[in-house]
Amino acid sequence: MKKYHSDRHFIKGRDVKILTGVVRANERGFAFIAPDGGGKDFFVPHRALNGAYHGDKVNFYHVNGTADEAAIVSITERNPSPVIGTLVFDRRSARVYPDDQRRPAVFIPRGMTGGAQDGEKVACEILSYPKGRAPSGKITEILGDEGELAAEELSIIRAYGLAEEFSEECIKEAQKAEKSLPAPQNRRDLRDKIIFTIDGEDTRDIDDAVSIEIADGRFVLGVHIADVSHYVKQGSRLDREAYERGTSVYFPDRVLPMLPKELSNGICSLNEGEDRYALTCEMTFDREGARQKYEIYESVIKSRRKMTYPQITAICEGDAEACGKFADIAQSVELMKELCLLLEARRKAAGCVDMEINEAHIYVDGDGNIVIPPAERTISQKIIEQFMISANEAVAEFMQKNKLPCLYRVHESPSPEKAEEFFAFLRDLGMSVRADCNAPEPRDYKHILDCAADKPYFGIVNKVMLRSMQKARYCGQNLKHFGLASDCYCHFTSPIRRYPDLFVHRSLKCALHGGGQKAREMYAGLLESAGRDLSDRERIADEAERSVDDLYKLAYMYDKLGEEFDGTVSGVTAHALYCELDNAVEGMIPLEDLPPDSYEYVEGKYILKGKRHKFRIGDRLRVQIAACDLGRMKVIMKVCP
Repeated sequence: MKKYHSDRHFIKGRDVKILTGVVRANERGFAFIAPDGGGKDFFVPHRALNGAYHGDKVNFYHVNGTADEAAIVSITERNPSPVIGTLVFDRRSARVYPDDQRRPAVFIPRGMTGGAQDGEKVACEILSYPKGRAPSGKITEILGDEGELAAEELSIIRAYGLAEEFSEECIKEAQKAEKSLPAPQNRRDLRDKIIFTIDGEDTRDIDDAVSIEIADGRFVLGVHIADVSHYVKQGSRLDREAYERGTSVYFPDRVLPMLPKELSNGICSLNEGEDRYALTCEMTFDREGARQKYEIYESVIKSRRKMTYPQITAICEGDAEACGKFADIAQSVELMKELCLLLEARRKAAGCVDMEINEAHIYVDGDGNIVIPPAERTISQKIIEQFMISANEAVAEFMQKNKLPCLYRVHESPSPEKAEEFFAFLRDLGMSVRADCNAPEPRDYKHILDCAADKPYFGIVNKVMLRSMQKARYCGQNLKHFGLASDCYCHFTSPIRRYPDLFVHRSLKCALHGGGQKAREMYAGLLESAGRDLSDRERIADEAERSVDDLYKLAYMYDKLGEEFDGTVSGVTAHALYCELDNAVEGMIPLEDLPPDSYEYVEGKYILKGKRHKFRIGDRLRVQIAACDLGRMKVIMKVCP
């Protein structure tokens, strides 16, 4: 009988169940394995890695007599992604030291450096894994000098495997579609209606427009979404490359679009004054904001105005100049404001968890300067949020009612363990919690935020609540949306930049043309894999965006060394505090840079406690910028006396 060996563990093959999964290494030498098919992660000590590295697919078994320890039996597939890092020469050879410290350093023979110089950022391919020695590889791309913003940003793009360019075949397909709009057939002609777009000032693509009017004393809201599926046909090269991307990725200085610019900024973008094909979700609401009915249909529209959030906010606030300049839409904007406030009130009453997260909006101005303006959420942004949520709910209900294949946007309830940990934290703050951790409801979380609204620890409650929640994902089953307190929700409103929306459009249009059964035959079998793949793509894009934002924050703060700022403790560990400045730049305060004391980390309570000092999430601090550490991608701070 074959025996599987890892360190001192010898177990007969018939006594163990061999599992498969992906290694998630830790820079301190140990690792975890996320098993295929879900379930709890397993801990793998360094001695049981059996030559596996971060990102490798492996066979492993659960070590008898342990709660969650595993040992790796074999490596089934090596991590195919390149190692991104800094090339360092010694006398006879060179090594690439990775930016991601979970990846191994790679030995590079002199003849494999590709002309790269000492200290340059590079991408390298691992060619072999000699037993007992560092992996060996070759340089495949020179990214630039270490420490240069462009090189560091490109390093992040390469590390996450994000595509910058489209294939020639894909571009040609997009160019064929970049023509004037043919006469609409079997579409409702809405070009005479007052329809306009509302976006950020630096928006790169425009896929939604809105309209509103009063009919029989009720609001009739139109949400008009670019009909991308008319141009991107299933199975085409455009479609395949869009699926591989899954989503557009937004950085301060650029966008990596899901679709080529010929479409995303051209025929699919709802540009001002141009005829465009759309899918319209028309909803009727009473004067209390309750939806009475909805209709979804294909349309052709012409946007009257390309409006920005500040312009719409100015109209809502009664600014005379704005109201005069945009007199043709001012009345519509007032109706939109009225309906938005009604919808917002109804959602709050239903228990919608309105998290107030301070997110930096970073951009590069015309002079090449990094700008991080104060974060704000205005009435104009709320209008678009409420209207898009309403359209997404209506479409999801239509899909469920007609049993159409749909990628629902689901946000499951917090686990009982996470809920209990959160509620225990609240009780430590002195808050009364009556919710059931085994069956938490959205209104429970909404009530908690309401109770904390005027308290000094409101920020801490927001942070810890967010960490207690599960991450939203795409799924072929309707598992509801906890955060929105919605029984049925999908993504319909952004098909230019999100593939799940494009998927929903295709299934929906089949039904609109009487092909509900055809939609089920074509798309039902794709739901499981598409939900998993597109959730993964979204996670990768989010992580890449956060990494690049951190890089730009680092560059922004570099010329502010020595300056003092006010901030809020945003994280507490046994080794450091994390402090978020009012501009949403987060920095790290190492334990040794805190006021001298004997500190103890109180796990689960987010407290670092000494004999004379105590720090917890939500505390306000005055800090000084001490350093900008590119290696750790952290702004280093110290507490001011």
